[in-house]
Amino acid sequence: MAVKYIPFYPEPIEGQAILNNFRRTLRYKGANDINAHLLRGMPLYEVQETEQVGSDSGNMVIRGECVSTCAYLKEQGISVDLVYIDPPFASGADYAKKIYLRRNPKVAESIAQAETQVDSEELRTFEEKMYGDVWDKEKYLNWMYENLLAIKSVMSDTASIYVHLDWHIGHYVKILLDEIFGEENFRNEIIVKRTKKSIRENERVKSLNVATDSIYVYVTSEDVLMLPPEKECYKEERWHAFDAPGIRTGMDYDLFGKKPPSGRHWMRSKDVADKWIEEGRLRPKAKTGTPEYKVDESNTMLCDTLWDDINAYYFGNDYATEKNPALLERIIKASSDEGMVVADFFGGSGVTAAVANRLGRSFIHGDIGINSIQTARDRLAAAKAAFKVLEIKDGVSLYRNPVQTMDKIKSLIPGLRNEDAVDEFWEGSIHDSKLGMVPVYVPNLMDSASRVLDKVLVNRIIHEAIPDLPDSVQKVIVYYVDIEDEAGVQKFIADDDSTLVKLELRDLKAVLDDIVIADEAEFTVSEATEGVLPVYRVSVDCFASDRVQQKIDAYNQKGKLNEKKPGAFKPLLLSEEGLELIEYISVDCESAEKGVWHSTTEIKLDKFGYVIRDGVKTKELWDGSITSANKPLRIKLRNICGDESLWLL
Repeated sequence: MAVKYIPFYPEPIEGQAILNNFRRTLRYKGANDINAHLLRGMPLYEVQETEQVGSDSGNMVIRGECVSTCAYLKEQGISVDLVYIDPPFASGADYAKKIYLRRNPKVAESIAQAETQVDSEELRTFEEKMYGDVWDKEKYLNWMYENLLAIKSVMSDTASIYVHLDWHIGHYVKILLDEIFGEENFRNEIIVKRTKKSIRENERVKSLNVATDSIYVYVTSEDVLMLPPEKECYKEERWHAFDAPGIRTGMDYDLFGKKPPSGRHWMRSKDVADKWIEEGRLRPKAKTGTPEYKVDESNTMLCDTLWDDINAYYFGNDYATEKNPALLERIIKASSDEGMVVADFFGGSGVTAAVANRLGRSFIHGDIGINSIQTARDRLAAAKAAFKVLEIKDGVSLYRNPVQTMDKIKSLIPGLRNEDAVDEFWEGSIHDSKLGMVPVYVPNLMDSASRVLDKVLVNRIIHEAIPDLPDSVQKVIVYYVDIEDEAGVQKFIADDDSTLVKLELRDLKAVLDDIVIADEAEFTVSEATEGVLPVYRVSVDCFASDRVQQKIDAYNQKGKLNEKKPGAFKPLLLSEEGLELIEYISVDCESAEKGVWHSTTEIKLDKFGYVIRDGVKTKELWDGSITSANKPLRIKLRNICGDESLWLL
């Protein structure tokens, strides 16, 4: 349950298009619900610090939904000077991460000499959904409206925001941005390049390839200025004709045996021409012999709004939709100075935070997904950045990530099934032998508004959703993640006599907690001496993850059913020790108590099984252990799907 609610800025800027216009002109609904959420405020939840990396610098990596993150920053009195966000585009796509089984360290020694074989061997992999970009348009716009107002509430008086979107939804969000920040505070629509796709000559297509995204730039006041960044305008050597229009006295001298064309003159005096010839900047054309000069050596110019010299996307970290560091460097240099705070509330792989740190800015990385937090954390730690990792206890992390949770819900709620007789508001129904069909409501964990059960939502269920149900329905079940005032909500239900349908409230967390099985591991700790100093070694003897095993079993079952001929499908098999399921190992030599983690030393295994030790890549294959100069008190293991577990040693 939220600790309290932090005020939004519920009123739009006077004279701008407001969200109600969507409902009125485009017949979008949901504006009334959003107004209720804004009046209630941003939910402030308990925030737990889980790790401190380096010194306490003020930099933060926060796992939490955007509105909840902004509530925490607002409560702490933290403002940001530059925001870049790359939110979901409402593209209708699901994005998945490839999961690689690591190499069994028990056989590492036998292949240590065969590096080429290690690199080229077919990798054993399966996919896991990271997040869904599947939205009903009206829900997306209402969700974005809340997020943008929350972000504005933590921006400084001289801040800028860059909102990166594409053709699916950008034109709608532009109207929201005009309302929230004011049309007069709109500065630019920057066009950035996407990856090009090729088509065959004379091939008919339904539409042209989409080659660009848009970045909308807004500021919080008219006094905000940006520093135009430089843009590389050409790379190759360029030569131009040396003649110019008109006739000028003394500028028609012989040059390489040529006179200027009729009605023209040479661009420079003979002394300058002789100097340029000596410097190699002036020459005769190979075929005609007419003079040409090399264009100024400078190959940069100040940017306009067409950023076609860099690709907006980067594909080096196996992270879907990752943005190019060069793009973020340009934005950060243009709209911030050293020491300022740069925030990204849909931070993904951590590009914004990493570039901000490299350029001497403070950073706040926020994201809802555990994969994002881990990827950004590892990236920043490897860059020797100092920061703390925080987790907002808002119910998002019930089953590691909200997409995975939503995919699992139907199998977790006993008897829940699809039901054609109810609309999309209900997740499905349960059949009761006495009551018949019992519709079930489940909150959408990707939507902050639906996770909180309050009188507003209950009123909507009673007066909008229940009247649309078949007359035979006697009971509905309403699941919730968070409830604003349970006693007040129950009294509201009891006092409302407009329906005979019974509402039963259930806590979704109780359902999910029942199926979480912790990873298991066994260790051996030994001490040796290297020179005069002791060295401690922690060997991982075995590791088991029920959650990853379930995914592997599902992959194998699907592959077996779909194989075209017997024996064609190669199932994913694990060794008896199960060490192929480990991606990351860290030891804490500072504290044996529960609480903030301090990584004394850590190793990460790349997809080929090579060791990345304290952020430094090596060509060593993992031997199943980790060493430290100090006595390890705790150990943390992360499996290949991102679940982390701690053990005391």
